[in-house]
Amino acid sequence: MFRFNLPDPGEGLVEAEIVNWLVAEGDEVRINDILVEIETAKSLVELPSPVSGTIGRLLAPVGQTVAVGSPIIEIDDGSPGEPLPAPVVPQAAEPEEAPPANLVGSGPIPEPATRCRNPSPVAAPVTAPAPVQRPTTTPVGKVLAKPLVRRLARDLGVALQSIRPTGPGGSVSRADVEAAAGMNRVDDGARVPIRGVRKATAEAVAGSVGKHVHVTEFNTLDVSATMALVATLKQRREFRDLHVSPLLLHAKAVCLAMARQPDLNASWDARAGEIVHHDHVNLGIAAATPRGLLVPVIREAETLSLVELCRAINEIVAVAKAGKLQPADYSGGTFSITNVGVFGIDSGTPIINGDESGILAMGAIKRRPWVVGTGDDERIEPRWVTTLALSFDHQLIDGEGGSRFLADISEILASPELALLY
Repeated sequence: MFRFNLPDPGEGLVEAEIVNWLVAEGDEVRINDILVEIETAKSLVELPSPVSGTIGRLLAPVGQTVAVGSPIIEIDDGSPGEPLPAPVVPQAAEPEEAPPANLVGSGPIPEPATRCRNPSPVAAPVTAPAPVQRPTTTPVGKVLAKPLVRRLARDLGVALQSIRPTGPGGSVSRADVEAAAGMNRVDDGARVPIRGVRKATAEAVAGSVGKHVHVTEFNTLDVSATMALVATLKQRREFRDLHVSPLLLHAKAVCLAMARQPDLNASWDARAGEIVHHDHVNLGIAAATPRGLLVPVIREAETLSLVELCRAINEIVAVAKAGKLQPADYSGGTFSITNVGVFGIDSGTPIINGDESGILAMGAIKRRPWVVGTGDDERIEPRWVTTLALSFDHQLIDGEGGSRFLADISEILASPELALLY
C-alpha cells in the first residue's frame, strides 16, 4: 500500500487546502494521472500519481488544510505496507518500496518544522482501518477551539467544556462562545476566512511596507504616438494571433529604460548588508484574476523581441487567470508593472512587490485637451494622455535615479521611435 504524502510546493509554503479530488476509492490510476487539486497560498496545483494501482482511501476531505508531508491518499500498488489507521496524523517515515524518484510527491517527506494552523485533531489509535471522518465529539476534558476563541471565552468568563460546539470538526467557534455568553450578536453580513491568495497578498503588501522605503513619483504625458503604434501592430501579420495592448509597449519601455538605469535592477539584502545587482530584468505583470491579485514573472524580459514579449505576456496572464500558476512562475521578479488604467483609474501609489526595486503603475489612457506646438504654433488639441506612477525603494535608489528612470520610460512612450537610441 503506497501512501502519497502532500509534497512541498516550494516558496516556503508549509500547507495546502484540498480543493477537488479527481479520483474516488476503487478507481484504477496510472502513473502521472491527476489525483487531486490543491490550493496553496498562491496558486492551484494539480498533483499527479507517482504510482499505478487502485485507490484505497482518500485521507483528507475537500476543504481541509493539510500540512506538507502529511498522507493524503492511499494507493494499492501491490507494495507491502498496512493502511494508515484513522483519523490520520503525520507519522515518522516507515520503510517501504521507493516509488520513481523523478515524480512529485514520491516517498515520505520529513515533518515540517512549522505546523498548519488547523491540524486534524488527534484521536486515540484504532486497531482496524476505518473511513476518515472529522470527529463531531471530542474526548472528555478536551475541547477543540482556536487560540482566539479560547481567549474570548476566557475574557467572557465562559467555560469551553459547557459549550455545544458547532464549528468545523466539532470545534467551538466564536459564535458558540458569544451565544453561550448571552450576547445578542448583530448580523453584520457574511464572514469569509482569510486564506489563499487574499491571505498571501495581505502578508506581501504588509511586509513590503515594512521592508522598503517607498517613494512614488508621477508623470502625466501625451501617449498618442504609442496608441498609434499599438493600432499598427494589431494589423501586422506577426501579431495576428496575439492580444496587443499598451501594456506591451510599457513593458518594452521598462526594459529599455532599465538598460540606461541599471542600478534600479537590484535588490536590498538587509541581512547580508549588500545590494544585489541582477543580470536580467525579470518582469512581473500584475494580473487581476478570479482568485485575486497575482504577479507572474516574465524572465529575462529584456532579451525578448516585441513579438516574443507580447506572446509571453499573453501566455502568463492566461495561466494566471486560469489559476494554474506554479510557484516558480511568480518568484524571482526584479521589477513589476501594474495596470490600474483598465479600471478607469488615472493613477495610484503602487506597493513594491517582494524583494523588487520598484513598480510602475499604468493609469487610464484618455482623450484630453493637450497643449501642442510652441510659440506662434502653440494650440490645444485632443490627445491620448495618461499618468504614470513609479514607486521605488529609496534605500536602493536616490531620487535622481528614480526620476531619470521614469523620464526615460515617458520619453519612449511619448515618442516610440526614440527607442532606437536606447
